[in-house]
Amino acid sequence: MEQGRQYSFFAFLSRMKHIYRWSLMRNVNQENIQEHSLQVAIIAHALALIKNLYYGGNVNPERVALLAMYHDCNETITGDLPTPIKYYNPEISRAYRDLERVSREKLLSMLPEELADLYKPILFYDEESEEGKLVKAADRLCAYIKCIEEIKAGNGEFAKAKQAVHKRLMEMDSPELKHFMDHYIENFSLTLDELN
Repeated sequence: MEQGRQYSFFAFLSRMKHIYRWSLMRNVNQENIQEHSLQVAIIAHALALIKNLYYGGNVNPERVALLAMYHDCNETITGDLPTPIKYYNPEISRAYRDLERVSREKLLSMLPEELADLYKPILFYDEESEEGKLVKAADRLCAYIKCIEEIKAGNGEFAKAKQAVHKRLMEMDSPELKHFMDHYIENFSLTLDELN
């Protein structure tokens, strides 16, 4: 590492709090990607534990949580592209994947080389691995939870999104996801007094 040189990686990550999700929709509560990433990490960790405990899995829950913490960090460069646009057609999806790759490479370039080598497997994890699928399931669950919370706050704008996200959740072949839905999701609709 070059003595006295300053690197921007962590300063860029601190800007996650300025990138808001659900930008095409009216939100009762704005959600930034920093708070979203923490929620995804918490739920991904839980899914990994559930998978290991009840369904014979053998994944590292701490690694799953770590991957989830960083899963959207490249959006400090790209911004959050709304899902309907991201998946509008195969061409846009491919272009967005390329943009994600380039933005992750840009983030890695903001670290000294030896540290970048350690962060690369975190930013470029295999999304089709067991760990990657748990992060994706948690990401979708968090979108579903956001819909529940917005509807609970009287925002009907999220009703269709809730149906669409629920459909995508049900299409995932994940017993740990189904377990979470069966045992934990309904309580997100409750008030604080009802939770106590």
